[in-house]
Amino acid sequence: MLLVLLLIWRNKFKWCGSPLYGNQGSAGGIIAFRYTELVHATKNFSEKLGGGGFGSVYKGVLSDSKTTIAVKKLDGAQQGEKQFRAEVSSIGLIQHINLVKLIGFCCEGDHRLLVYEHMLNGSLDGHLFKKSNNADAAVLSWNSRYQITLGVARGLSYLHQSCHECIIHCDVKPENILVDTSFVPKVADFGLAAFVGRDFSRILTTFRGTAGYLAPEWLTGVAITPKVDVYGFGMVLLEILSGRRNSPEIYNTSSSGSYHVEYFSVQAISKLHGGDVKSLVDPRLHGDFNLEEAERVCKVAGWCIQDNEFDRPTMGEVVRVLEGLQEIDVPPMPRLLAAITAQPGAAI
Repeated sequence: MLLVLLLIWRNKFKWCGSPLYGNQGSAGGIIAFRYTELVHATKNFSEKLGGGGFGSVYKGVLSDSKTTIAVKKLDGAQQGEKQFRAEVSSIGLIQHINLVKLIGFCCEGDHRLLVYEHMLNGSLDGHLFKKSNNADAAVLSWNSRYQITLGVARGLSYLHQSCHECIIHCDVKPENILVDTSFVPKVADFGLAAFVGRDFSRILTTFRGTAGYLAPEWLTGVAITPKVDVYGFGMVLLEILSGRRNSPEIYNTSSSGSYHVEYFSVQAISKLHGGDVKSLVDPRLHGDFNLEEAERVCKVAGWCIQDNEFDRPTMGEVVRVLEGLQEIDVPPMPRLLAAITAQPGAAI
């Protein structure tokens, strides 16, 4: 189906051959840009907003509308081409308040660029994991955090359940969640997105997301389902709750050099079982948060990161729980994470 979508787009835009430009190159609001236009808009790619494994993102301004844009310049011919096609074929065909808006693209010669709406407040990780010694850094309020969790859940639910084809993002993490001036979240970076036809429930793909957010099934090589996004979302929830990374912490347990690995996700569910969610919440909030909502977030996160994909909720169910429309029980401890934590000297 991805090939069919690409052929449709090729016919609409005549891209990667004799591309059309400006208003003539637009369909459904997506514009085909000349490379020189984007060089001018970004002042020769002088202001870098961020980067990743596939390329870098630069700030720009469209000359005709004064619209501020974010231009992703893809690196690497083969992998860049894959990401380029995946992003245009997925986010280019849909619109949702909690999905980043694709304005246009450039496919000229060896150049592969994607043009997005610019999010003034950047990505979520920049707000969650600020240095504690930065006195000027504003702490993300609990209300903003909760609205972000709900918005991201709605965006992922739309991808999984409301599109013509189910779209699996495959790389849900704070770096891929952008926030606008009102801290409305936008799920971004669809370079690893996979399509699942409505007549199928899973898809086999070689794509992998980011360590720390990978569901166990990624490691076994089986065909994946939208539940891999649910797992990643669960890990993001714990980071929003605590304001800290989920990366494992290593403690020396004896003079012999053995060590103990501790995962925050295991600690969080242990605290939930003990009725002590309050101690998990970001201390920089100084107690200014809604305990009922915090417990709800922790419960949802615990179910989302279960080892067995069938034990995890759908994103639609997650939205209903976060909206307070559906109750949820206390989740069991994920056995895989608990087993790794319980093994002194275990490899990470």
